[in-house]
Amino acid sequence: MRTLVLNAGYEPLAVVSFKRALVLVMNGKATIVAQDDEHPVWGSGRPWDRPSVIILRRYVRIPSGRNVPVSRRGVLRRDAHRCGYCGASANTIDHVMPRSRGGADSWENLMACCLKCNNKKGDRTPAEMNWQLLIKPRVPHGSTWLVRGVEQAEPQWDEYLPAAAVAA
Repeated sequence: MRTLVLNAGYEPLAVVSFKRALVLVMNGKATIVAQDDEHPVWGSGRPWDRPSVIILRRYVRIPSGRNVPVSRRGVLRRDAHRCGYCGASANTIDHVMPRSRGGADSWENLMACCLKCNNKKGDRTPAEMNWQLLIKPRVPHGSTWLVRGVEQAEPQWDEYLPAAAVAA
């Protein structure tokens, strides 16, 4: 069981184990906002609420200038696992400008791609194939991209995450 950690501004900061969250609550550093009532934590003296969402008592600012590292999982998440060429379900990534022609491993040059389109495109550009991009590859933004673990959100977190993070 995982716990979503929010700052005082209700922005997601991290995803931690329920044990770490319970320690923060017991030490007075956080408050439980939502708990899992069906699975309490049994202590030596009494049961404790199992935290699902906690909020830190002191404000923690999210650094806005942090870059999101490029990853295969991140590209697929950004593109909602949809092929940027045909719209089918995607399980691979493709370099819009092939690496053999100087294409970089960057957010602006990578997109989700189905295996069929990836094999058909090969070492060519979309222009050479007379293909149009369905999406424009771009750097993802927003605080949810800086929080690891949010891509597999628990149902109790929905009201505390932006709609884009829940849909991803």
